[in-house]
Amino acid sequence: MTSLNATHDPTLRSWVASANAAGCDFPIQNLPFGRFRRAGSDQAFRIGVAIGDQVLDLKAVGVIDHADMNALMAATPAARQALRAQLSEGLREGSAQQAAWSAALLPQAQAEYTVPCEVRDYTDFYTSVHHATTVGKQFRPDNPLLPNYKWVPIGYHGRASSIVVSGTSFKRPQGQTKAADATVPSFGPCKRLDYELELAYFVGQGNALGEPVGIEAAEDHLFGVGLFNDWSARDLQAWEYQPLGPFLSKNFASTVSPWIVTMEALAPFRAPFTRPADDPQPLPYLDSAANRAEGALDITLEVWLQTAKMRAAGEEGVRLTRGNTTRAAYWTAAQLVAHHTVNGCNLNPGDLLGSGTLSGPTPGEAGSLLELSQGGKQPVTLPNGETRSFLEDGDTLVLRGWCERAGAVRIGLGEARGTVIG
Repeated sequence: MTSLNATHDPTLRSWVASANAAGCDFPIQNLPFGRFRRAGSDQAFRIGVAIGDQVLDLKAVGVIDHADMNALMAATPAARQALRAQLSEGLREGSAQQAAWSAALLPQAQAEYTVPCEVRDYTDFYTSVHHATTVGKQFRPDNPLLPNYKWVPIGYHGRASSIVVSGTSFKRPQGQTKAADATVPSFGPCKRLDYELELAYFVGQGNALGEPVGIEAAEDHLFGVGLFNDWSARDLQAWEYQPLGPFLSKNFASTVSPWIVTMEALAPFRAPFTRPADDPQPLPYLDSAANRAEGALDITLEVWLQTAKMRAAGEEGVRLTRGNTTRAAYWTAAQLVAHHTVNGCNLNPGDLLGSGTLSGPTPGEAGSLLELSQGGKQPVTLPNGETRSFLEDGDTLVLRGWCERAGAVRIGLGEARGTVIG
């Protein structure tokens, strides 16, 4: 795990004035990575770092000589920390690089983004015990949590090709469903479209096939974190998921934020990982003193909804929920890496591990409409009088996240935004 160093100094200020504004997502203490180009151009995407309301072109300032984000992510932790230190030095007030680097800035409002790296493999986990319990009660009232849940990180392999960047609209999925009173299934558009509030853990250095990554080294193989919405067609899923799991209900779109906040930037926002005393404690390959002491990430997460009616009225939208990862996640990112590789599975730079829906213990911390509306039985009433059990055409769903703690500068994850179209 990364130790605090000069790049985390809360007194640091940048010569990019917007990076010093209170509540800014991207102060100099953050420095997240993404891929961008000028909007409307046909240029190739380049690697950039967000600083205030600007993007710094890393190749243009000479700190890298390529545009391959996966290659950058494959660097050793020491090399990544050295690059972070170089960027911090060049962007701080009084830097000798200010004159040269200012010419390599592009306002974020004038940029177009793509998925921050090439995601070749994607695994979705199920790390919130509160989400698993609440959803389980809807299907198995007497046995909501299956016996393996507290022993093993549950996951499945998802569809990497349909991961899209924030701001991308997607068509309502179609597939088979079967009503409870029907004798045969029918085909048509999804009627119970939902979002899932997740984090994306991006793999940095990979591991060779057959060589597990131990829990002590697991975070050395993580590059950083982004926001992730793994949209879900609940009615399709209910019919198709047995015996092998979701298929068409999950492969139509998954939205990721354009910025990867590095594990180095998250160092001031670590928290202890604890289990209730009467819960099973992790097996030895999923346990370490460091993971117990600071394996959790302290990230606040919000879900916002803007309906088509709100947009037409010029309204920004309404917040549905707010929660925190320390209350939601039953497994840490390091445990996911250790479990994923314990049988010799080889991870590669850019692989994405979804956290699964991050729901806290109260209704106001729910990570899906399935929970908020209790499976559609109690529609959510919005301030303008509209109601939602599930998402309708024209709805825009926005995930936001940030880290904030006394003695540290607030950093943000940006947002993951997507709109449903008919």
